[in-house]
Parts: sequence; C-alpha cells; structure tokens
Amino acid sequence: MTIRHAMLPNRVAALGRASLLALTFLTTATLATAADDDETPWQEKATEAPKTFSVDKLQTFTVSQGSSLTYGIDPETLTVGEDWVVRYVMVARSTSGALNVLYEGIRCQSAEVKTYARWDNNRSAWHTPSNSEWKALAFGGATRPAMILAMEGLCNGKSVNGNPRKMLATLKTGMYLQR
Repeated sequence: MTIRHAMLPNRVAALGRASLLALTFLTTATLATAADDDETPWQEKATEAPKTFSVDKLQTFTVSQGSSLTYGIDPETLTVGEDWVVRYVMVARSTSGALNVLYEGIRCQSAEVKTYARWDNNRSAWHTPSNSEWKALAFGGATRPAMILAMEGLCNGKSVNGNPRKMLATLKTGMYLQR
C-alpha cells in the first residue's frame, strides 16, 4: 500500500466530519430562521420613571479602579418589564457629593442601554430627553456603567438573570457572568 492510499481513509473521515458539521449548521440556521419568522417583533413597553428613589441604600458596583465616582443602583427601583427590559435608577456620586441620577433600561438580548430620564436636582423632578434611543453597551464611554451592571448581574449572556432579587444577590458577589 502506498502512502497516498493509506491517507485516503483519513481524508474520507475528515470530509465526512466536515459534511456532518455543515449539515448541522444548516439545519440549526434553518430552524432558527423558522423560529424567528414565527415570533412577533420585539415591542418596547411604555415606562415612566419611578416616583421615588433612595440614594441611601444603593447597591454599589465598581465601574473602573481609581475612579473618583461611586456608582450604585437603588434596589427598590430594579424591575424586569414584560418586554424583558431591566430597568433601574443608577446614581453616580462624586467625592464632593454631587449626584448624577439616571433612570435606565438594559435590553440583555441585544446588549443595549437606554436612558429614559435624568434627575434634575434643582427642580427635584425627572427630565425626559426627547431623543432617547437604544445604544450598544461598550467598555468605553457613557455606556460603560450599564455594561458593567449587565455583566455583573443583570444579564446572563443574552438573557435576563432571573428576577430582581437574584440580580441583586449576583451583584453582591461581584462575579462576572458574561465573558
């Protein structure tokens, strides 16, 4: 038997494995497409900012080491909507005590965040921006705090990480769920 003929079974086996892998991929893609066709498009539910929030009992989290800001969410405002958006009031406090308070929502499935309202300290009222839109979560820029929240407990991959109680427990451990 020549070397060429001895290699033939290995090539046939490799071709068979590649064909099986391709068939599996195509079947999965077809099933996923069929499932997507049956689903209605995602619809965001209308939401209003909470009437009250507390800065005294914040569930804190670290956005970046050495930051002069302390971040936290008010546990009483953490909810999961019928549209699977995780909503919460987030507070960023400077070392001088200045507050930046946002009412936000994270959509785990698409890895996006939306700011629904900003707290106006001077008027003691929420200000709703007219052009609020979904933004991709990222490790840099304005969406970094939401990205950290999503990774540390609000989301588990592209799914919501259970109910608010479970999310808060996961946030306390500081363990990243997504990598």
